[in-house]
Amino acid sequence: MLRYELTDADVGGVRFGISPLCELGLSLRAVHDPSRFPLQLPWLRRTEPARQRLDMRTLLALVDDRQWTPDFLNPSPASPLTRIDDELAALAGTPDDVVEHDLVAVHGSIPAALGRTPAEALARIVAALHEMWDLCFEPYWPRIRAVLEADIAFRGRVLAQSGLSRMLNELAPTVSFDGRAVSMTTCDPRPRSYATDGAGLTLVPTMFTRRASAPVSFGPPMILYSARGQGALWETEDVSDPAAVTAVLGAVRARLLVALAEPASSTELAVRFDVTTSAVNQHLRVLRDAGLVTSSRYGRSVLYLRSDLGSALLAGAA
Repeated sequence: MLRYELTDADVGGVRFGISPLCELGLSLRAVHDPSRFPLQLPWLRRTEPARQRLDMRTLLALVDDRQWTPDFLNPSPASPLTRIDDELAALAGTPDDVVEHDLVAVHGSIPAALGRTPAEALARIVAALHEMWDLCFEPYWPRIRAVLEADIAFRGRVLAQSGLSRMLNELAPTVSFDGRAVSMTTCDPRPRSYATDGAGLTLVPTMFTRRASAPVSFGPPMILYSARGQGALWETEDVSDPAAVTAVLGAVRARLLVALAEPASSTELAVRFDVTTSAVNQHLRVLRDAGLVTSSRYGRSVLYLRSDLGSALLAGAA
């Protein structure tokens, strides 16, 4: 059990972030044991040829049978705009004692596959991760980021409408908030309790955790939780359209209106409906100009959401 004891400043300082490096490191869990991540099997299949060209001996040495990875692969992101190049550059500057400590915390020692010294291990790790990003993540990152940003937008709506307690208690079945402390059931049997002392709490959505996880050792207070909407990432969507609305708007716009019960970007919608992003953007602009959807910028993406008028239109058709 992990427990973060929050101060008043921490309660007001709960924030969200997106970390490309966290996704990269945590994805090794799915590579190590695909059976635990059925929603990511399409990604594993798509990247299998590329992974045959990677230094998998180094990469798989970063995850153990408990699905733990070293804390230096899970930096606390400053914002949803974190760039992988910046994170890899910061990782390359990790002090030797931190590298050794984090590897020992997971494996009990530095795995032989990583070399004899922390410096040698870090050089191999950074090179292998950089190559993995280029081959296995960069082509799909806009899709993945769209899902993560949509999740944050959803949690922000819950926070604004129902408060912090409900938002935190709905993160994952293993996470609970009693108004003062956030508790999380983890695979680590040790009871751990930390006073965050004004450091805040960062919430990081990810595609590669089944429930929720946190740093192995105490670092910046952070909870990594499973993002909503992962199932739609790799599959096209076939939404049945209310006939009356379809007659007015057309089939594509009616399907988009039905799907926008939750925030989504045009990139995510293009993947779900198997059409081009430019085509989706054209339809979304028409729906927005008609007042049927709203839009707001979040990081690099514009997220769309069905408006009250759009919901009333669908309800009337039903």
